[in-house]
Amino acid sequence: MIQGRLYQARDHTCLISKASRTSNLIDRMRGLLGSPPLQAFEALLIEPCSSVHTVGMKYSIDLAFLDKHWTIIKTVNHLKPWRLAICPRASMVVELFAGGLDRLQLTTGNQLEWQDA
Repeated sequence: MIQGRLYQARDHTCLISKASRTSNLIDRMRGLLGSPPLQAFEALLIEPCSSVHTVGMKYSIDLAFLDKHWTIIKTVNHLKPWRLAICPRASMVVELFAGGLDRLQLTTGNQLEWQDA
């Protein structure tokens, strides 16, 4: 996985200081399975991705589906274990700790940026 940071594009505010970005098929398939819950400063960016499942997970997560321009096109709050979320138009998804969307004030229309660590 590639390590980096996620920023709010409009003002370059750092939202997530410890982000991981998938770099291969195995990373994408594994996602957060077997990982401890994300902390407030952590996220996982899965690319390419238009659907997420929480089968086998023991905690809820928040999701921000992004288009190819890094614009949020759908959000999902508190996706519980053993559930599925889909956004066919998405190119990638950011997985956050449960409550992360509200805490970071992320909504549809927000544009994000990635910076390698």
